Amino acid sequence: MRVLWKLRKYLQKYWPQVTLALLTLLGITAVQLVLPNIIRQVIDIGLGQGKARYLLVSAAVILGLGVVQAGLTFIRQYTSEWISHHVAYDVRNHLYNHIQHLSFSYHDHTQSGQLISRCIEDVRSIQQFTGSGVVELLHMSILAISIITILLIENTQLAAIALLPIIPLFFATIRFGQKVSPMFYRVDYTLGELSTRLQENVIGAQVVRAFAREPYEIKRFDTANRELYDARITVIREWSRVMPTTALLITLSTILIIWFGGQSVLHGDMTLGEVVAFNSYMLLLAQPVQQLAWLVNSAGEAAAGTKRIWELLNVKPDIQSPPDSIALPELSGYVEFHNVSFKYLNEEKYALRDINLKVEPKQIIALIGPTGSGKTTLVNLIPRFYDCHQGSVRIDGRNVREVDLVSLRKQIGIVLQTSLLFSATIKENIAYGRPEADEKDIIAAATAAEAHEFITSFSNGYDTIVGERGITLSGGQRQRVAIARALLMDPRILILDDATSSVDTETEYQIQQALVHLMEGRTTFVIAQRLSTVKRADLIIVMDEGRIIERGTHDVLLRQDGLYRQIYDLQLRDQEKVQVEREALRT
Repeated sequence: MRVLWKLRKYLQKYWPQVTLALLTLLGITAVQLVLPNIIRQVIDIGLGQGKARYLLVSAAVILGLGVVQAGLTFIRQYTSEWISHHVAYDVRNHLYNHIQHLSFSYHDHTQSGQLISRCIEDVRSIQQFTGSGVVELLHMSILAISIITILLIENTQLAAIALLPIIPLFFATIRFGQKVSPMFYRVDYTLGELSTRLQENVIGAQVVRAFAREPYEIKRFDTANRELYDARITVIREWSRVMPTTALLITLSTILIIWFGGQSVLHGDMTLGEVVAFNSYMLLLAQPVQQLAWLVNSAGEAAAGTKRIWELLNVKPDIQSPPDSIALPELSGYVEFHNVSFKYLNEEKYALRDINLKVEPKQIIALIGPTGSGKTTLVNLIPRFYDCHQGSVRIDGRNVREVDLVSLRKQIGIVLQTSLLFSATIKENIAYGRPEADEKDIIAAATAAEAHEFITSFSNGYDTIVGERGITLSGGQRQRVAIARALLMDPRILILDDATSSVDTETEYQIQQALVHLMEGRTTFVIAQRLSTVKRADLIIVMDEGRIIERGTHDVLLRQDGLYRQIYDLQLRDQEKVQVEREALRT
């Protein structure tokens, strides 16, 4: 219950609705408590004394109370469900907002299926409990306390006998509650694993089919599905043990009332109406007692969901704006790495070590080196996707740790190695960083990225819906839309992470021609595998094993017998021949 207490802050803003639900609950409980007493009077006065008029009046009163109870039940049900859906809405938004601000290091080590499970399944369990569970728990508590008090006042001895079977049921339910919450935590975790399997298979459908790995993936999914099944069956097994026990003990309580209450009627100590009313109260008490196991089950599921949600909410973003952060003015584009070292979470080896680099405004910097040399890691420190462990990264003389993140990232345009497009129109994808941009600016950015021609070839043009992750576009088309998206922001610093890797030679040439003009007036970092990009750079940085081992222009580095010369001989020399031949054909 301590875990569930955390949900109170989501309920506080809806206190008028909560108050209404509580008032209707009290009204329903009052009606339920009055009915057995009316039945007692009907038997003892209406039937016992032969007063037919009393029977008619009592029937009218019972009918009226039934109508009132029906109306109050409707209000309570509608209000409680209204509250539960609003709480779920708030929790889900809170979770999503929190996930948006978690750092890259958290997402690097967290399965997306677990995050999806928390936002959907765990929130659903909270919604169910706040909608039905909390109201029924309050109803059960008020009704049970009221009935037990009435029974003790009416006949203390018979009440003690009738309530005797309830005691072991109470302790059995408590024990069930202690066991069920960890069980539901396992259910939620295995559901997250299943979601991960499903998501990976859907995203990687093409790879699965290409390698004919359908049987393997089916087996993996079956394993995760079996784990979820086993976790659910464990809960059901415990549940099935409690419910028959509840029914048996309530039946035993009724038998004791009939036996000992009947003896009291025969001896003249109680009237028949009192025994019937007494048994009616016990049957009324049986309702919350029977619901107790269900409520504990619902509370256990909600507690497990709340625990998993709070585990996520308690994760503090590693990267966030400091309280006294400075909003950056328009940047000139001066970037400095000073004694920078960095390693990824849970990794012992440094991805970057002792990086010192000064980049003047409007310079084009080409980063080149073997796979895993630290090129992408280096540029990821500029927009603070990660924070360095030692040293500092400065832009226009300001440490990026001290500035406002939004003002920093809005002035940095990025085209990642793998271009991600959203399931929306091409226009919306290009304007993602500047949603207020007009159509003229969008078309200009697309034209500059050599994307306008293929976009207008579609029947719906810029309003064409691209598939999930842009799957309906070719790799080169996705990359050019991503470049247009970055260019529309008109950033002061541009990062191209191997931005032409997904295009053919001719398309790459077209993009490079556009980039000649687009790189002017801004500081540009290019992770490059193409000679044309490398030769255009003002400064080439050669990296290996997280260090800068060479720096200089293309001609300077060629004269050195170092790693750049090896890369040129192995990879770039052939590109130069092709480029020369292509230029010859063009002339």
